[in-house]
Amino acid sequence: MSDQTTSASGRKLAFIHTVSGLVSEFEGLAKEHLPDWKPFAILDESLLRNTIERGSLSDLTKRRLAAYVWSAVDAGADAIVVTCSTLGPAVDAIAPLCPVPLFRIDEGMAKAAVEHGNRIGVLATLSTTLVPTVDLLKRKAYDAGKDVAIDDVLVEGAFQRLAGGDVEAHDAQIRLALEELSKKVDVVIFAQASMARAVRGTAHSLPVLTSPVLGVENVKRRLEQR
Repeated sequence: MSDQTTSASGRKLAFIHTVSGLVSEFEGLAKEHLPDWKPFAILDESLLRNTIERGSLSDLTKRRLAAYVWSAVDAGADAIVVTCSTLGPAVDAIAPLCPVPLFRIDEGMAKAAVEHGNRIGVLATLSTTLVPTVDLLKRKAYDAGKDVAIDDVLVEGAFQRLAGGDVEAHDAQIRLALEELSKKVDVVIFAQASMARAVRGTAHSLPVLTSPVLGVENVKRRLEQR
């Protein structure tokens, strides 16, 4: 066993979720990519719901997320991942003050998108996620010294169908929007982890990036670099 593996063995990785259906998915990803870390979950769906209702990320929601981050630290977390892309700007604000590494789940996806091409398509089912995702892409492109064109599309009504239990209608909308956007860009990213299932197991004419796997892989790389 390497020194790195020994030092990581038994460390706790906290996932802060806003969608209950993603809890088990990220637990599985952690076990696959970070087997020496012990994952645990904190879930509060109201963080996302309140943001959707308001139409923007409020200072109150940012403060509440910060409280969950510190709760995770108090619970013994050695690193924390926020799995909701809508909360990304709040994660950026909290990270410099956090005593342990704090990650936003969409960072790995944004980095990969910039590496894949200069014309990037973004699909989202929530406007509150679309804006921070585009902003993150612009920052990562600037960091990489690349000039990119971003074509963003809001798939209106899809999230409401998913929330209402009509998964098939949600997925059909995503696939149709993807087909149209694919004609204009080099790579497409899905702004929300909940969208990934719509194209799972299907073939694509160009790279389609989603946040869960790329996000956890990015967390692994960054933790190993510390």
